[in-house]
Amino acid sequence: MKNYISFPRVEGLSSRQAHTNLPEGTYEREMGKEGFFGPAAHIYHKNPPTGWIDWEGPLRPRAFDLTLINQIEASPWDAKTVLHNASVQVRFWRVPETMEKLARNGDGDELIFLHQGKGDLFCDFGHLAVEAGDYIMIPRGTMWRLESSEPMTALLIEATNGSYMLPDKGMLGPHAIFDPAMLDIPTLDETFKDQQEDMNGSGENGSGKTWQVAIKRRNAVSTVTFPFNPLDAVGWKGDLAPVRINVRDIRPLLSDRYHLPPSAHTTFVGNRFVVCTFAPRPFESDPDALKVPFYHNNDDYDEVLFYHAGDFFSRDNIHPGMMTFHPCGFTHGPHPKALAGAFTPKKAATDEYAVMIDTRDALEVGDLPSGIEQPDYVKSWRVT
Repeated sequence: MKNYISFPRVEGLSSRQAHTNLPEGTYEREMGKEGFFGPAAHIYHKNPPTGWIDWEGPLRPRAFDLTLINQIEASPWDAKTVLHNASVQVRFWRVPETMEKLARNGDGDELIFLHQGKGDLFCDFGHLAVEAGDYIMIPRGTMWRLESSEPMTALLIEATNGSYMLPDKGMLGPHAIFDPAMLDIPTLDETFKDQQEDMNGSGENGSGKTWQVAIKRRNAVSTVTFPFNPLDAVGWKGDLAPVRINVRDIRPLLSDRYHLPPSAHTTFVGNRFVVCTFAPRPFESDPDALKVPFYHNNDDYDEVLFYHAGDFFSRDNIHPGMMTFHPCGFTHGPHPKALAGAFTPKKAATDEYAVMIDTRDALEVGDLPSGIEQPDYVKSWRVT
């Protein structure tokens, strides 16, 4: 437990309860530490804290339309890197109809978020049918490949030199948000056995089919060739295996009287970063409670949002397949149109699915093709 200097005080006009019953004509901004878990101050402003009219320098908020990445890459290791640091690497991948080589990550666990399409995952542990909205966590060292029955696009979130864990749900108990029993694992079913037969062969003397595995370690790829399909398991046991859960199976925390911080929606925890899921939920019913994300500082974490599906109520001009990036060090919050419904939303519930990645260390932007970044995103907070 960190020993922060803590001295709760009140000065001037303020709300007794954060995010509710704001002083008339004010805008609340949360300045906090440790991604909503540390000490915090709530400051009440006369003007929206994002009311800038100009911005110069590299700290600006950024947005990327990943739907414009059209190249199909045979291997996940060739997928376009969007953001990265020493702890996490985020790629966007258009999956081929069939992966001709198996993939194996020697750098860390791979979290595949399937944005579009459906198909099959084959790996050391068996077979999983997969579809849009699936998170598929593949432990480091696992051999795997995908086959598409419908064109698939995926967000790849690599826990570089680390492992994925489930969040500590504290007094909520381990079954809140989603019960770990909801996590599906691969099975050695008939589909898996069929692929063993279809893809086997005797390649020792140049006849029959050989099979290759592309192993990534320290971002360099080695290729190993086998004279047989190495996905030939007939059984396994243990508590290490790929797992899958779909966003439809996530039951978000909610409060009728208080707008919960993004940290309440944590799905997976990596080394120095977290992955959260925003899923449809009822709006807060208390008339005094804030209904939209509150203005807050990014003072300890870089924040990334990937928009998967639905109507994104806190952002304007956003569509599925886009990603926003808010580096650590400035205040952000709802766009002006969303702010108009801060206490009186036009509908009873949110209708959105989004993946959030918060990183403790600064992210770098990858070498993206021209036209992917939306340069005017920084202007989207302007009141017109």
